[in-house]
Amino acid sequence: MFDPSLFGRMPPDVIASAAPSAPASASASSPSSPPSPDPLPEPFSPGRHSLGLSETRDAVLYVPTDLPTDRPVPLFVMFHGAGGFPEKVLPFIEPHADQHKFLVLAPHSTFPTWDIVIGGNGPDLERLQAALRRVAARYRLDAQRVAFAGFSDGASYALSIGVTNGDIASHVIAFSGGFMSIFVQEGLPKVFIAHGLIDEQLPIATSGRQNANKLKAAGYDVQYVEFDGLHIIEPGVVARAIDFFLA
Repeated sequence: MFDPSLFGRMPPDVIASAAPSAPASASASSPSSPPSPDPLPEPFSPGRHSLGLSETRDAVLYVPTDLPTDRPVPLFVMFHGAGGFPEKVLPFIEPHADQHKFLVLAPHSTFPTWDIVIGGNGPDLERLQAALRRVAARYRLDAQRVAFAGFSDGASYALSIGVTNGDIASHVIAFSGGFMSIFVQEGLPKVFIAHGLIDEQLPIATSGRQNANKLKAAGYDVQYVEFDGLHIIEPGVVARAIDFFLA
């Protein structure tokens, strides 16, 4: 039997809260009660935090000020472009996280770009899974508001992993992505695709338009946006994507 991770699949409980739940009939004073579970890790303070997945190419979690603690919170996962790093894409998302109060996870590819672009699922999928579990250990996540998003190669990765894991990602957001590598479809995430009309690296006809048409034909709810620009992250388009994510 094939390992599901070879096809890009992650366990569906990867974002489940690690908070323990005691049986209703358990009594703290009862000698037969099970021992108290280890305390959960404390939530991070506001700002950027490395997750400790790697010494040199670590994932970064951004926590806005005044993040609600009385309800599950949305999570926006943002994959950088080829040759990039988390700190390069975080500034486009952080102001929105501050305004709307959601977490931002920015993984770092193991290699100069994402493994699926190079030759198939591998360490980046493993790291993503580990990062999601570490975030879920500290926060209750809103399973209806989990976005896999990215720019350029990161958008290709978000499309591929997001559609493959649509039971985990409720939304998939691609800024100027190139392609999709999908062997298994699970769930039905909502999809937002944006592409520049004069993209000099990934021509719109064979990337943005083609990806949007394929997903629409497959039955996905796709919001497709074309903007007058090159191969960039366009701030106005990001704002539209955030509205799409939180609607």
